Amino acid sequence: MARYTSSFIANAPLEQVPVLLTQVLESSDFGVVYQTNGYLMAKEIPGKVPFSKIVSVEILIENTVAKTNEVPVTFVVKNDELPLNTDNHCQQKFQQLQETLEQSQEWRSTSTVLG
Repeated sequence: MARYTSSFIANAPLEQVPVLLTQVLESSDFGVVYQTNGYLMAKEIPGKVPFSKIVSVEILIENTVAKTNEVPVTFVVKNDELPLNTDNHCQQKFQQLQETLEQSQEWRSTSTVLG
């Protein structure tokens, strides 16, 4: 199973973070399938890749340590594909999501873990 993790700080009030996340996910071809106050799950829109390569994103909104305009958010991007190559589909979707977040003024990267 391919799995990639990153942490970001949302430079926005806690109430706006789910909206910002939905915008980022939709621009990266993910659809939100489950949402609570501190958690979002999204999946890649099917039809473009085989079922075993469909990527899901789990997002933890760390609302217990959130400050006025700084909300820590952790992303876990994964799929059922074995990461035999370093440039696999899950890695590509992870990179796409990372680039989208880094290009936005609302997000600041804090850490990334590949593997």
